[in-house]
Amino acid sequence: MPIKIPSELPAQSILFKENIFVMDKQRAETQDIRPMEVGILNLMPNKIETEVQFLRLLSNTPLQVNVDLIRIDNQAPKHTSQEHMDTFYHSFDNIAHKKYDGLIVTGAPLAHLDYADVKYWDKMTTVMDWAKRHVQSTLFSCWAAHAAIYHYYGINRTLNKNKLSGVFAHDVQDEHNELMRGFDPVFYAPHSRFGNISLEQYHSVPGLNVLASSERTGAYIIASEDKRQVFVTGHPEYDPHTLAQEYQRDVDAGLSPVIPEHYFPGDDPSKSPMVTWRSHGTLLFTNWLNYYVYQTTPYDLNQLSDSK
Repeated sequence: MPIKIPSELPAQSILFKENIFVMDKQRAETQDIRPMEVGILNLMPNKIETEVQFLRLLSNTPLQVNVDLIRIDNQAPKHTSQEHMDTFYHSFDNIAHKKYDGLIVTGAPLAHLDYADVKYWDKMTTVMDWAKRHVQSTLFSCWAAHAAIYHYYGINRTLNKNKLSGVFAHDVQDEHNELMRGFDPVFYAPHSRFGNISLEQYHSVPGLNVLASSERTGAYIIASEDKRQVFVTGHPEYDPHTLAQEYQRDVDAGLSPVIPEHYFPGDDPSKSPMVTWRSHGTLLFTNWLNYYVYQTTPYDLNQLSDSK
């Protein structure tokens, strides 16, 4: 089954070329089923690239998924036009009355700011509190994962001197959790972050389970026992060349970045990256939609209860 997105969204033509089934509103309304309602709060400055990455991961499911793209403020980001934002994005204030089966909150390039110094932090905390009442399961990615852990549980990240950048091997810690169903015991995923929260800090929170981790990256996938909150500290959505583009951007800016680890053959940035993570990235989102969203959400979303 398809994901439903606006007919003129630029992501649609890209996904069509990849043979990914999407449909517009008119066709979706002829389907006699109750589709999943999923919101994507996109905090990244390059909105279109991020839209494609997450929509691609949501597409590999037998469920029909209605997607709302959500913005947290009215300011157009540097890399996306105001027209695109006005055409395809819903202001959070305009959808705050709705209830969703699932919500994805993306990362944001805010690594070195204290949370209180983030210009939209007050609105961000409002969204996180709203999600506990209005969303069956919320998946927080990278910066948003650490921000949510801070807001919900009072645990603040520390900042590494150098960015953790590369593709790393991870071990499944709970093979019986549905989110890990079908995962190999060892799998790969990209990371691109300065922030870190120790495994011991996650383990100190009752009701939180670390499902996958590595010695190099620490916790990668963390979930609440009630399946209402998922925290992913890496970037399973990344395209093959995303880390390379980030590396070159930092080189051009004179930042002397470290070469992403286990990414370029022989650590040679002139060579095409090795892609080792995309199948498990897709599987993670398929499992989330199936076991954490579809199989736990009420048929009538108005019956959704407050997450404790």
